[in-house]
Order: sequence, then C-alpha cells, then structure tokens
Amino acid sequence: MGEMGKAIGLLISGTLVYHHCANRNATLLSLFSDVLIVLLSSLAILGLLFRQLNVSVPVDPLEWQISQDTASNIFARLANTVGAAESVLRVAATGHDKRLFLKATLGRIISGMTIAYAGLCLFCLYMACQNSQSTGNSVLNRTNRETSE
Repeated sequence: MGEMGKAIGLLISGTLVYHHCANRNATLLSLFSDVLIVLLSSLAILGLLFRQLNVSVPVDPLEWQISQDTASNIFARLANTVGAAESVLRVAATGHDKRLFLKATLGRIISGMTIAYAGLCLFCLYMACQNSQSTGNSVLNRTNRETSE
C-alpha cells in the first residue's frame, strides 16, 4: 500500500475514533471494549463455523481460558489505575496543584479528542502532500528525459 493509501486509512480510522468518542460522548475505554467485543464475537463465530465444517485450526478460540491468577492480576492493575486517576482528579479539583488545575480546566474547555483529531488530519494532509510531490517529481523527471531524447 502506498503512502496515499496509508494516509487515507489513517484518516478513516481517526474519523471513526473521533466520531465514537467526541460525537457520541463515549470514552476511549468504551471504544476499546466495543472493538474487543466485536473481535471476540467474530472469533467465536469463526470457531463455531470451523467446527461445523470440520476444519481443524491450530487454536480454537472457543477453548481459550485464563487462570484465576491472571484475571485477578488484570483487575488489580485496573483498580490501581482507576485509584491513581481518582487521586489526581481529587487534587486537581481542590486546586492544591495550580498547574494540574489549569490542565483540567483547559481540558474541560477544549476536548483532547478534538485536538488529537486535528493533529491526525494535519498529519494525513502532510503525508498526502509528500506523496503528491514525489509523484509530481517522478512525472516531471520522466517528461524531462523524454524531451531531451
């Protein structure tokens, strides 16, 4: 895939993420959970289809299991992350840390997703311009070679 295709794919993906998070007022965690649910459902359906068609696959997604220790570890880390975020927000809300309070206030005024999406659009525009310049230069070089012969 060329640079133009990468730029278009990145712009489409970014637009979908922006729509999910900014327009629907959903969180990034909600987006990740939606994607995870779709992927796991697709794997389960493929596993059932392969079983019905008697196709052997090296890993059967319907038989995946995680241990109790792994599940406990995942949720303990999640709880620690949520607790840390809560304490940072509490400090910002009380106003004890002025810089953190300013960041939180600006974050309420200007959405981080909007800034990220604008940056993504500018990056894709830059990639497209670079691609069009290199394409234009190669066409110009071919035209110059043809006229000199």
